[in-house]
Amino acid sequence: MQNDQRKVRTPRRTLIALLGLALLAAPLAGCGYNEVVERDEDVKAAWAEVENQYKRRADLVPNLVNVVKGNANFEKSTLESVVEARSKVAGMKVDSSVVDDPAKLKQFEAAQQNLSGALSRLMVVVERYPELKATESYRDLQAQLEGTENRITVARKRFIESVAEYNKTVQLFPSSIGASMRGKSVRPTFSAPAGLDKPPEVKF
Repeated sequence: MQNDQRKVRTPRRTLIALLGLALLAAPLAGCGYNEVVERDEDVKAAWAEVENQYKRRADLVPNLVNVVKGNANFEKSTLESVVEARSKVAGMKVDSSVVDDPAKLKQFEAAQQNLSGALSRLMVVVERYPELKATESYRDLQAQLEGTENRITVARKRFIESVAEYNKTVQLFPSSIGASMRGKSVRPTFSAPAGLDKPPEVKF
């Protein structure tokens, strides 16, 4: 008889436990907790891609400088500005905390824009050196740089969009409740002046 009673109690306890979990989960789902988690992960993934593409560009710069340096008549100051800009980018400590810190994001963006400007000036100057433009090594690096700049533009756009969606989620009711529960607030995003979101023109 006791065994039968235990068998009846066990399913009841299981049912009560499941109901308790459901009651706990319902408020979390209703307050947008899970949505906040999803948007947060979207921002992190988008930022990782931004980092990856900017690093790809920085890795191409030393080879580009070496190829251009081979031309004895090339303007030394133009190359020095590229090397200096690349050095500042490489010297920055960049991690996932950047997406939550407006000052760090601004510093990162300023350094990258500085390198973009230096590379743009380099490309303009190279136009005066047809023999340099004709070399296979330069053309190969030029093509890689052009592709990377395009990927940077796409990655930046996706990051801006993901931050916009995240910021709406943490501010709008009821998902703002879930954001508060996770200690999440509005994040900074790229704020480049008009025209700087376009990749430098790389001519063939």
